[in-house]
Amino acid sequence: MTNDDQMAFEMALIRRAAAVEVLLRRLLDDRALSGEIARPDRLMAAMRHGVLNGGKRLRPFLVMESAALFSADGEAALRVAAALECVHCYSLIHDDLPAMDDDDLRRGQPTVHKAFDEATAILAGDALLTLAFDIIAGESTALPAERRAALVLALARAAGAGGMVGGQKLDLEAEQTPPDEAGIIRLQAMKTGALIRFACEAGALIAGAPADDRERLAEFGSAIGLAFQ
Repeated sequence: MTNDDQMAFEMALIRRAAAVEVLLRRLLDDRALSGEIARPDRLMAAMRHGVLNGGKRLRPFLVMESAALFSADGEAALRVAAALECVHCYSLIHDDLPAMDDDDLRRGQPTVHKAFDEATAILAGDALLTLAFDIIAGESTALPAERRAALVLALARAAGAGGMVGGQKLDLEAEQTPPDEAGIIRLQAMKTGALIRFACEAGALIAGAPADDRERLAEFGSAIGLAFQ
């Protein structure tokens, strides 16, 4: 990669991150949505603290770039990207808890459980996870219902027991019993790689692209996930 290529990549990353940041601020507003009763102020403040704290927004970038390969709806891709970032940030909030990694700082700022309290941090993570599926499933994500359903299913599997959450459990177990090489690769593919894999295949799902394209992008995402780790 030349210096010009590197600069172009970094500028694209910054541009995509800025767009995601604007949308996330709007989605994390205190005003209750249709069907909601109220949004507690302290909970919303904790959610914003966990999400609007910088970061490269790599996963959203991959969603939007993979969607652009198919000239897919840019606004829908942006919303899916924001949803994925909510899941990623929820995982960071929970990872930082005393029962997990017990971290006091993230990106130079107090972690959510330090800035607020442990119970609020747990609830903020819970709310971000549910918000992610709200964003994708809602009609504001202007895609056919079957595509929204496919995105919800793919993200749920990437984030759950067979993906990111399962990887975090393997990571905790590895502190007691160090895994072999195959175990390390499996742990990394689940804890970090699963969401990156989803980020890449999401573009094909947004576009309604053929299954072969989706699988190729998913494999590409898996490779990026292992390299990133």
